[in-house]
Amino acid sequence: MMFIQILFLLFLSDEAYSEKMLCSYQDVLNYLNLTRNNELYTMTRPVKNYRHPTDVSLEVLLYAILDVVEKDQKFIPYVWTVTKWQNEYISWNPNQFCGIDNVSLPTEMLWKPDLTIEEMTERDRAPPSPYITINYKGDVEVQNDQVLVSTCRMHIYQFPFDIQRCNLTFKSAVHTIKDLRLHPSDNSSEATEWSRDLMRTQYEWLFINMTINSINASDSFGQDFVVYTITMKRKPILYIVNFLLPVLFFLCLDLSSFLISDSGGEKLSFKVTVLLAITVLQLILNEILPSSSNRIPLIGKSS
Repeated sequence: MMFIQILFLLFLSDEAYSEKMLCSYQDVLNYLNLTRNNELYTMTRPVKNYRHPTDVSLEVLLYAILDVVEKDQKFIPYVWTVTKWQNEYISWNPNQFCGIDNVSLPTEMLWKPDLTIEEMTERDRAPPSPYITINYKGDVEVQNDQVLVSTCRMHIYQFPFDIQRCNLTFKSAVHTIKDLRLHPSDNSSEATEWSRDLMRTQYEWLFINMTINSINASDSFGQDFVVYTITMKRKPILYIVNFLLPVLFFLCLDLSSFLISDSGGEKLSFKVTVLLAITVLQLILNEILPSSSNRIPLIGKSS
């Protein structure tokens, strides 16, 4: 019983001592010698043995579908990315620093994996995150919001009832699998569910799901790829009201022209008017849809 009381008193004294300790994040950085001028953290991959590849996990969630430009075959999503990797030069004991187990610091103070997106055609419009987070185990995490302008092959045969699938393919710009291994941190169902919860706007599209496909290289000179496929369905109500219904109306007028007598010139002028109206609608459709499509849209054939 006396031994238990002594342990309890020691525990209380240690707790009181830790409460009296004054610690700061700078103490952790001083312990790691983590400064802007230290090339150990910024110049090369953070591994003690160069044969050990850096394992990078990637998470991508869809915030919004900002625009889909069918004419230029562009897809503009707003995504949230989380990249994590291990820095073998970073570790400390939280008990020695008042329980501090993570620190945020400017992103330029640490090496970061050179991830790029194959389909991206323009520079990211959103400002990058100014901070990066490290924990006492050496895990590094950076979070970014990105507005991506990417290319996407549009299949518009069933326009305006079409479903589009656009890819975002992440890979390293220069590193092979000898240096960097890339893999997703979540599966397709989790990414789809979380994206639906985070979705802010969908433009004229309805988000269906997001599928994740990890492609691992088979030889040492290859690269790992993580492909995020975003599937979305067009909301057709606007095109039904502004395009399909006028086409059906002109079709009914064209059929009703058979009731006009052939004796006068009214039938010819009526036919020409209907033909001009349908031609205008086809020109509008041509401005919307990409001219590089291999198949003529079904709505274009019917009109």
